Amino acid sequence: MSLGNNISFLRKQKKLTQEQLADQMHVTRQTVSRWEADEVVPELDRLVELCSIFACKLDALVREDLTCQSDIYSEITVKRIAPFRMASYVIISQDPESDALGHMDRWAKSSGLKEVCPEVKLLGWDFPFVSQEQQNRFGLHGYVAACVIPDDFETEHPGAILSENKEADYAVITIKEPFIQPFERIPNAYKRIMDYLQANNFKEKQQENIIGCFEHEYQKNGTTYMDVYIHVDGVTKADAYSAFN
Repeated sequence: MSLGNNISFLRKQKKLTQEQLADQMHVTRQTVSRWEADEVVPELDRLVELCSIFACKLDALVREDLTCQSDIYSEITVKRIAPFRMASYVIISQDPESDALGHMDRWAKSSGLKEVCPEVKLLGWDFPFVSQEQQNRFGLHGYVAACVIPDDFETEHPGAILSENKEADYAVITIKEPFIQPFERIPNAYKRIMDYLQANNFKEKQQENIIGCFEHEYQKNGTTYMDVYIHVDGVTKADAYSAFN
């Protein structure tokens, strides 16, 4: 691990030149160059200021090799997601994620959704309303799985609730191969978003008819990816308007 490499890597991720970073830090370009070459270690107050600029934790900047994660995580962006319709189902079990996603995959076939939309988008998120007794005594947890459905799709097929997610702003990060280390890569993606929100004065936002956070897993060129979305407040400028479905 090299502190200088971390500073250089994060600076380039922010699309800053050494001179631009130096201006923000009120130091010379040569000072930034010496930091990145590991010739000089920034003082503590400078390290804290760097963490604020780069939206990262001090421990990660100093102790972790951030360059090795560039192939796993995308940059975090804020996107405005258009309203979309969905069919959802919640399961409380010992393996709720697999159970709920499996149920919705079968529902998509039996309801006729896959006939009109062969590439069904499946979303998922934790269902928090599980008692401590259910969790501790029986090992139960909750999970919601949902299919994104076209605006004109109608069905009376049982087994799912139809609803709409309203237009909303989300902070988004993409994970490459999330299931290679699922208990490290997925939680770390959430941590990265939360650090980003804190550093940029965003707030999580709970609002009726808007999912607070969700995950979307998909395949691209034989590689598995997962997008993690967290609904945010305090947005002054979002990226291009995106229609999720």
